[in-house]
Amino acid sequence: MNAEAPAEPGRVILLTASHRVAPGLLSWPAWQALRAADRVLCADEHHPQLPYLREAGITVEHIRPAAQDLVDACAGGRTVVVLPSGEGDQALTDGLARLAGSGRVAMPDLELLPGSYDLPGARLLDLVQVMDRIRRACPWSSQQTHEGLAKYGIEEAYELVEAIEAGDRVELREELGDVLLQVVFHARIAEEDEEEPFSVDDVAGTIVEKLIHRHPHVFGDATAETPEDVKEHWLRTKAIEKQRDSVTDGVPLGQPGLALAAKLAGRVRTAGLDVEVPAGEGIGYELLALAVRAEEAGVDPEAALRAAARAYRDAIRAVENVD
Repeated sequence: MNAEAPAEPGRVILLTASHRVAPGLLSWPAWQALRAADRVLCADEHHPQLPYLREAGITVEHIRPAAQDLVDACAGGRTVVVLPSGEGDQALTDGLARLAGSGRVAMPDLELLPGSYDLPGARLLDLVQVMDRIRRACPWSSQQTHEGLAKYGIEEAYELVEAIEAGDRVELREELGDVLLQVVFHARIAEEDEEEPFSVDDVAGTIVEKLIHRHPHVFGDATAETPEDVKEHWLRTKAIEKQRDSVTDGVPLGQPGLALAAKLAGRVRTAGLDVEVPAGEGIGYELLALAVRAEEAGVDPEAALRAAARAYRDAIRAVENVD
């Protein structure tokens, strides 16, 4: 008499989905698995995917199975899909691991099926959410204003430049995050303005529109074969947008002196104006003439001076070490 064949152990599918992707936007393999499953389980009655599953005609049981119960549910070759809900999921996976390690249980096949994936930039949504909570709950952050944060924007920008100049990739990543925080922080504060509120989405939308408009060679019919062509497109489009009365309009006077001088010299050169550099007396006028010469030669005088200052710093340290 032939022995009875053992029952097929079946399959458990843990269906995950990114919280950064709108619920219901599941992958085709995820929908196939849900429709083909013998049972779909979810312990969380408020799971964000449930309304979309109900709309699709998929029955979901609101139970939190123990590991052995889940193995039993799969007996006979059945497939059970579990929608992880966060709390308690670790206990389930640990229990399944213990059963598998015991060697005494015919385990179903275990599959982790991502139902959706993060798109590039998805972690920015986390940053916006975290900033929103900090703004509401932190005694310091909740009191900050644009004016009060201005100095931090300057500091973080300088620290970013320092990381770039030092070639430190770890510092570069961190400092980019600090600069990004300033953008998100200011945008969150701006939401509360009673007269002219705007959000981080408005900020992003504005720069997206600007980038598209100023890159007709990428998003339109214009052509640009060289970086110089691109710069010409950019300056021409920017001039039309701003409708400035002077080439000096829009040049921030609060920037470092050498950078300011080079920016003004660049505006003059681009506009084709014949403007003599003031020949006054003193170090300031000498520095101005040097900055104009540097800009004409394609050298950033601010970066050049910073590089020289770093070399000076190293020389100072060398003397200190000798002494």
